[in-house]
Amino acid sequence: MTNPTSPTDWKGQVMQKRIAGRYAAERRFKLFGLIAVLLSGAFLAFLLITMVGNGARGFTYTHVSVPIDFKAMPLNIDKDRLDDADADQVIANSGLSDLVTFAAEEALGPDAAKLISENAWKEVRTAIKDDPELLNGRHVFELPASSAVDIAAKNGTKSDVSALAAQLKQDGKLSTGIHWPFFRNADATDPAVAGIWGALKGSILTILIAFAIAFPTGVLAALYLEEFAPKNRLTDWIEVSINNLAAVPSIIFGLLALAVFINWFGFCQASALVGGMTLALMTMPVIVIAARNAIKAVPPSIRDAALGIGASPVQVVFHHVLPLALPGILTGTIIGMARALGETAPLLLIGMRAFIGDVPSGLCSPSTVLPMQIFLWSDEVDRGFVEKTSAAIIVLLFVLLSMNAIAIYLRNKFEKRW
Repeated sequence: MTNPTSPTDWKGQVMQKRIAGRYAAERRFKLFGLIAVLLSGAFLAFLLITMVGNGARGFTYTHVSVPIDFKAMPLNIDKDRLDDADADQVIANSGLSDLVTFAAEEALGPDAAKLISENAWKEVRTAIKDDPELLNGRHVFELPASSAVDIAAKNGTKSDVSALAAQLKQDGKLSTGIHWPFFRNADATDPAVAGIWGALKGSILTILIAFAIAFPTGVLAALYLEEFAPKNRLTDWIEVSINNLAAVPSIIFGLLALAVFINWFGFCQASALVGGMTLALMTMPVIVIAARNAIKAVPPSIRDAALGIGASPVQVVFHHVLPLALPGILTGTIIGMARALGETAPLLLIGMRAFIGDVPSGLCSPSTVLPMQIFLWSDEVDRGFVEKTSAAIIVLLFVLLSMNAIAIYLRNKFEKRW
């Protein structure tokens, strides 16, 4: 007869106590996992709510209605030169800045200089270039307000200009709407005309160059190491080196790019070309590792079947193995590119921290990237850049989420199940 207290008796007290302890440990593990998920979700929600709450106002700006009568106050501008490359300089030399200030004082009073942005005349210049017929009559321009007026209009804060802003709003001369220059301008010292397009275009060019270099090189290296390379000490050393490079701090790649691409080869500094090559160096080990794992996941039976019907090893790789491994390769590549998009340390060393007031026109044009633009704006003294910084973060998050969504779509579209 079995002893009820024996450890081998499943109905005994000892065994029942052990089973109850196991169930309790399982419940604790599930509880800890749930708490971890809830904490992660709470931190993510806090981040998104904070960024959206602060950054939503960065996409809008306050404008002041200022009528300008060009017949009463004519400008000395040759309309035939408005299509020239130096049209901006021609209009600027015509005294437009003084004219806008005078018109604002006529419409808003002697304190107009506190109410409109110091670069408001540039909006008038753009309008004249788009429609030269404005010089023949009177037109009401929606000029960007000063940073103090914009903050007072949005937040209702008390300041020297809050009373004037409230009066203008009551008179219908003050309005807040979507700030389109934010989406089409480059960086500026004035938050009223500072935009994100220059940094966004620089990021796009940089990532495209990095992808064009790192993707084919990384995939071909992974195919060779996994399918063709002999197993010896040399290939083992290469594999270890690739794994170590994937863990190297990103700033080291910036030092390498500074020494090789700029100092040795003399490539254009602070450009999307050098930035893309730097990020390609940093991303290539990640792509090689992701590609090798995807290639390993292809069943050996696929290779055996292809070889059995007479395909050459190269045909097996490019006609069967690579297409089946492509979803995993693309997913790893896009995730690696998304990580590279958020890097700033290697780009600091190649000069992409500089103030860039123009939208880059080519691969060798001076440019910056979104993370660097966020860093520069966060260091500005003007409070108007606080909202710009949050808005730029929202744009960066949107780009990153879009890249991750593309990775998920490609994985689901091309994924094969065996």
